[in-house]
Amino acid sequence: MAKPLTDSEKRKQISVRGLAGLGDVAEVRKSFNRHLHFTLVKDRNVATPRDYFFALAHTVRDHLVGRWIRTQQHYYERDPKRIYYLSLEFYMGRTLQNTMVNLGLQNACDEAIYQLGLDLEELEEIEEDAGLGNGGLGRLAACFLDSMATLGLAAYGYGIRYEFGIFNQKIVNGWQVEEADDWLRYGNPWEKARPEYMLPVHFYGRVEHTPDGVKWLDTQVVLAMPYDTPVPGYKNNTVNTMRLWSAKAPNDFKLQDFNVGDYIEAVLDRNLAENISRVLYPNDNFFEGKELRLKQEYFVVAATLQDIIRRFKSSKFGCRDPVRTCFETFPDKVAIQLNDTHPALSIPELMRILVDVEKVDWDKAWEITKKTCAYTNHTVLPEALERWPVSMFEKLLPRHLEIIYAINQRHLDHVAALFPGDVDRLRRMSVIEEGDCKRINMAHLCVIGSHAVNGVARIHSEIVKQSVFKDFYELEPEKFQNKTNGITPRRWLLLCNPGLADTIVEKIGEEFLTDLSQLKKLLPLVSDEVFIRDVAKENKLKFSAFLEKEYKVKINPSSMFDVHVKRIHEYKRQLLNCLHVVTLYNRIKRDPAKAFVPRTVMIGGKAAPGYHMAKLIIKLVTSIGDVVNHDPVVGDRLKVIFLENYRVSLAEKVIPAADLSQQISTAGTEASGTGNMKFMLNGALTIGTMDGANVEMAEEAGAENLFIFGLRVEDVEALDRKGYNAREYYDHLPELKQAVDQISSGFFSPKEPDCFKDIVNMLMHHDRFKVFADYEAYMQCQAQVDQLYRNPKEWTKKVIRNIACSGKFSSDRTITEYAREIWGVEPSDLQIPPPNIPRD
Repeated sequence: MAKPLTDSEKRKQISVRGLAGLGDVAEVRKSFNRHLHFTLVKDRNVATPRDYFFALAHTVRDHLVGRWIRTQQHYYERDPKRIYYLSLEFYMGRTLQNTMVNLGLQNACDEAIYQLGLDLEELEEIEEDAGLGNGGLGRLAACFLDSMATLGLAAYGYGIRYEFGIFNQKIVNGWQVEEADDWLRYGNPWEKARPEYMLPVHFYGRVEHTPDGVKWLDTQVVLAMPYDTPVPGYKNNTVNTMRLWSAKAPNDFKLQDFNVGDYIEAVLDRNLAENISRVLYPNDNFFEGKELRLKQEYFVVAATLQDIIRRFKSSKFGCRDPVRTCFETFPDKVAIQLNDTHPALSIPELMRILVDVEKVDWDKAWEITKKTCAYTNHTVLPEALERWPVSMFEKLLPRHLEIIYAINQRHLDHVAALFPGDVDRLRRMSVIEEGDCKRINMAHLCVIGSHAVNGVARIHSEIVKQSVFKDFYELEPEKFQNKTNGITPRRWLLLCNPGLADTIVEKIGEEFLTDLSQLKKLLPLVSDEVFIRDVAKENKLKFSAFLEKEYKVKINPSSMFDVHVKRIHEYKRQLLNCLHVVTLYNRIKRDPAKAFVPRTVMIGGKAAPGYHMAKLIIKLVTSIGDVVNHDPVVGDRLKVIFLENYRVSLAEKVIPAADLSQQISTAGTEASGTGNMKFMLNGALTIGTMDGANVEMAEEAGAENLFIFGLRVEDVEALDRKGYNAREYYDHLPELKQAVDQISSGFFSPKEPDCFKDIVNMLMHHDRFKVFADYEAYMQCQAQVDQLYRNPKEWTKKVIRNIACSGKFSSDRTITEYAREIWGVEPSDLQIPPPNIPRD
């Protein structure tokens, strides 16, 4: 097998990443050596690879700082409306290469590092992923920050600086084992602590209604320490800020309670307060009602709103004195976007500040709050919706409970006036759910307290209006919008697939990097398959070498790379993929002489640690792999690999190498998906259901250029009405029956024959996601995939058409829509002058 070129070996080629000027290279070398000798190594005579990484990171960071300061000065002088994106998750991945790309420094750094006898790719691999998110929702937030900076919006990301991000996944005997992700162990070169902006956050206590207003007393205080990370736009000298809060105990924490004595114990108890920002909850699309999680949600909201109000009051550069005291103009200067319901407490917290602290009249405060806040819904799965016990609120946030009750009362009075006597409607629309355990429905609070509510793909936004929030839509239809998700083309094309990016630049120039719709210019080239084939081959060779090194599996690089990477969840239907693999295996065994299209099936993703079925699915994938990969009859015609510890940096490697992208959730369950867009942009063809953004991808590229199969939303609903009976499919489809029986009998787990009985029992008796109902259509569709793959010319035509039609799925387009239709601001292509050019 030919050894693939590394990106460094290709560095002499002309590249969209910018030709390195000699001056730039010399400057980078000088700066690198200075950081290496003065900042890092100091007392040691020998530098480690990690020292080299940090020296390079600090060198690159030097180029950010001047632009960062200048951008913030620019905002203070212009005083634009500021956008605050509140999210409990920011799944940033690595920062070094992204910063070099966005500042146009990559080639200069590559050349300088090469001249110093080092390898840039090796240094990039040393950086830890900032894994402060679970999957789609957190990664979307990261793409949005990139686009907001690239579009010149005065935007801030606010979240929590988790000490431990999403766990590292190890596979031991085929089972997932979690390891803590100590990503800060060696320090984080990209963040800057800002202790001067530390703020108090209150919990517990009691409420007193006095003639002077409402007081929240006897609270426990935790301090929120901000850490700022620069977020550079693409080649526009704009650098925005992501501010993450870390919990710190105040110095007198618990000490006053220990007058009699145990000073040591009191100091150790500081951990209780600091636990708030210790660890990311690893659940995706599942609500776990733990008190610590509610504390995290209020912690980020309380600190962020104090910060927003401070900035609103004193908007002149370098000025800390309040210059605004009237809140009338607050919604003209502030937009708060709630990324799902996790920051929903922004609504009662803003009300508390306005009414209790700033003494604004309730109705006026409510009007300000609604105009300021907007809510993005990310899921329609009932188990994912946040419904907090009232009793927990009563203890932790007693004043907020009162405010929520007051909001709900006014809301229900309004509904009752419009629909007199409709008690059932009042029950359905209440923020408070009655029952054994009274609960607060956070989604209802978000809808009532926001001026805009959006879903994240057209089909999802329709489901939101027609089912989840149907009553609310009838009440205020003008509130509901769609904002189809997008991905940043800087990370998900230029950074991860430089060969493809350079090839496109040769054909159409580089404007597409900030206007992805320009990819349409590739349409006349659909028959020119040569221009893309070498890139695809190169990417597959490179990833094959990676897999052989990591997994000691011999990969056939000309096999079809069939990739299914995302969180492990029943609704995402990794089990449907497993049934296809088992069926293929059985076909090869039945007729070994027949010509089969060789496939390397890769499945990857993390399972929430408490999600038994998801963990069992991983065990099934690895067990099928053990049998298939060691069967001499199969040879290299079928390989099954479970990609361990799927994360942003691994996605950057696998996505450019994929031929087939699996997007096979049950119609109506995946709100949007964004992995589907990354694969499309990088030239993989999609096999998928009409779900989430797949629908719009098929619309953009033409359904005939995707492999669409299976039940539509209306078919799923009809099947629910009729009653889904898995056994009917099992009895009538011999290949399905054989595959299920093998899984059930222990064929893939001979040492533990009962290992997968729970999976089979679920599939046969209570499968909410109707795997068997789509099996036959999926198998037929996969046969079409094989047929097309046998014809490389026709396959490549569809690939080019998909890339050419993926322009809609840029997060720049998504953010432009949010800006104009929700936040009331206009994107700007104004270039802030770089730090070396004097300001006017």
